Amino acid sequence: MPVRDKLYFASDFHLGAGGYANSRIREDRIVRWLDSIKHDAAELFLVGDVFDFWFEYRSVIPKGYIRFFGKLAELVDAGVKLYLFKGNHDMWMFDYFEKELGATIISNELKLERNGKKFFIHHGDGLGPGDNFYKILKNFFRSPFCQWLFARIHPNFGVGIANSWSQHSRDTHEKQENPKPGEQEWLVKFCREELETNFYDYLVFGHRHLPLDIALNDQSRYINLGEWVSYFTYAVFDGRELKLKYFEKEA
Repeated sequence: MPVRDKLYFASDFHLGAGGYANSRIREDRIVRWLDSIKHDAAELFLVGDVFDFWFEYRSVIPKGYIRFFGKLAELVDAGVKLYLFKGNHDMWMFDYFEKELGATIISNELKLERNGKKFFIHHGDGLGPGDNFYKILKNFFRSPFCQWLFARIHPNFGVGIANSWSQHSRDTHEKQENPKPGEQEWLVKFCREELETNFYDYLVFGHRHLPLDIALNDQSRYINLGEWVSYFTYAVFDGRELKLKYFEKEA
């Protein structure tokens, strides 16, 4: 039997974005990737914005994504440990995936150690300098009061509003310029501040939609997982090193 000893990381699938047809093509690619790792994956970390929008009503969830859910269930049933991070597009995850898939839901950062390597993992939104308006908005959206208010809206109307907001958020994000994604990368600045008080071998994020592997010093690296709309990137830890890779696409 193959040995399950690898950790896999991916983020920003944005399932549901771009209309049904485009989302289904993306879903099929993601399912093929999950199928390719099922023989050696020990743990799977999906680091936020898996969905372009997600809200769990008491008895209703957004429709679709059946093949994706089925493949996750197959991996979990085979013994793969699943972690789902809340991103800025799917922060309204509650307990559905815990009940159905035994997933561990991560609201903010996850700090862990594997094979002597220390990891800091976070979706990446609301960290670092600036963007104070979003940080205030994030606190409001995550508040029980806001979630209670949204749950009062009928899903046919509420999901439509949320999808429009998600599209606006994504368009705004794509217009932001970052001509020098090295020292000017704001998550790099956050990482350097974090390393002043804590040591990590790898600081892993999503959110930026750019596959990045940046040395912070002789021992620590900042890894951004990219996204699955254009880049189709992920990272794998084989017990010795974390590597950024492309799926069905040349770097």
